[in-house]
Amino acid sequence: MRLKILAVIKFFGLVNLCHAEDQTNHLIASKPYLGQELPGKTPQLFAPGIISIEGRYEFGIAFSPDLTEIYFSANKKGEISQIFFTRQMERTWSKIQKISLTKREELGELHPFISHDGQRLYFSTHDFNYDNNNNWFVTRDHGSWVSPEKLSDAINNDEVFDVSEAANGDLYYTNVSKMRMYTAKKVAENYSETNEIGIHSGIHGFISPSQDFIIVDDRNHSRKDKDLYVYFKKDHGNWGEPIALGDEINTPYNETVPSITPDGKYLFFSRYNESNGLSNFYWVSSEVIEELRPEQ
Repeated sequence: MRLKILAVIKFFGLVNLCHAEDQTNHLIASKPYLGQELPGKTPQLFAPGIISIEGRYEFGIAFSPDLTEIYFSANKKGEISQIFFTRQMERTWSKIQKISLTKREELGELHPFISHDGQRLYFSTHDFNYDNNNNWFVTRDHGSWVSPEKLSDAINNDEVFDVSEAANGDLYYTNVSKMRMYTAKKVAENYSETNEIGIHSGIHGFISPSQDFIIVDDRNHSRKDKDLYVYFKKDHGNWGEPIALGDEINTPYNETVPSITPDGKYLFFSRYNESNGLSNFYWVSSEVIEELRPEQ
């Protein structure tokens, strides 16, 4: 494994806060989900003008287990991707700022995911040509993210990105070269064995905490766009057939990079319905997933 790249990301207003860039001057009330009106079973644009901003791609959003931190990746057309964050404070949410977890300007950073114990932030990187994709993590230490490190060689032995974590620490990610979902089982504190998970197709997977279902985006072959599908695990351990999430979610636009909030209540995804094919975040009640669960 390559040597660790030592860096300390000073958190929440401390010195050297990762190339800060204000995204809004709004004073956002100190309520969960930026005080946005909660969605039902019809997807709603998330935080328009605050996080979902016209003129850029937004994709891959993560919340801390206590819902007081939000991380997401975004970029304007022709630029490398970057991760942004905001934190819930006593009276408001902090101004949205850009961070650099690796401190390397030539690397794009994207697809944040916070571990279930809140102590790791997983993310992916790419170079300017969107090649050389790798999966990384940083560890929380006294309010800071420290020591960016690539995940094990077993995971990063190919072009990979977009990690999600099950409650037991197993990791799921996309093998970009093969365009397949893989898993890495956690043994002690290591990830030594990786395997294709065995679903029909789909990438950008989000694994449920208990690993009983996985949500992916995949090509809708009749419309030629990308839609969201869920696979449920059968009693014998294999995955069932992919189930489309329905017309309210799957539109003629591309829907990609799904995730579910730590409280299990909301499904987030990106919809590429902005002019010039750019994307915004949408969210919807996670009940749309449970309603599709087959009877055992």
